[in-house]
Amino acid sequence: MIDWTPSQVEDRLEEAADVLKRLPEQKVQGYFNVWPEMVQSFADKVGQTPEPMRRPPPSPASISRMDETLAWLNHLDAEDARLVWMRAERTPWKEICWRFGVSRSTAIRRWHFALSVLALRLNGQRVPTKRSRSFVIRSARRLSIEIVK
Repeated sequence: MIDWTPSQVEDRLEEAADVLKRLPEQKVQGYFNVWPEMVQSFADKVGQTPEPMRRPPPSPASISRMDETLAWLNHLDAEDARLVWMRAERTPWKEICWRFGVSRSTAIRRWHFALSVLALRLNGQRVPTKRSRSFVIRSARRLSIEIVK
């Protein structure tokens, strides 16, 4: 069994967001082109902007990890899950603060709380509901320090 820390949860969420970006786009089935590809010479390509290089598609194992990670978001409130996912997609804090209507420090506190809740839930521990958010964050940090030792 893996003992999860908030930083490991964050890394896993970022990996899931990256895998989701690299999946092939969905296309409407039934439409296709029967015309042959046009062969272009070097002179035809001069002055054109090159096509951007794409990263390779994700491996089946990373897709399975992504599916598992996306299920973790069900443990959070809808707003906290949205905040965590926006941060996993590397959305700037300014945009997140504007979207949720909170200050940067509040957004960061909510993000730390959500990561701590996920770490505690993945470790099979109960998240205290009658305690403050800072208590939950401290208990998750305490857990991660114990795991390192």
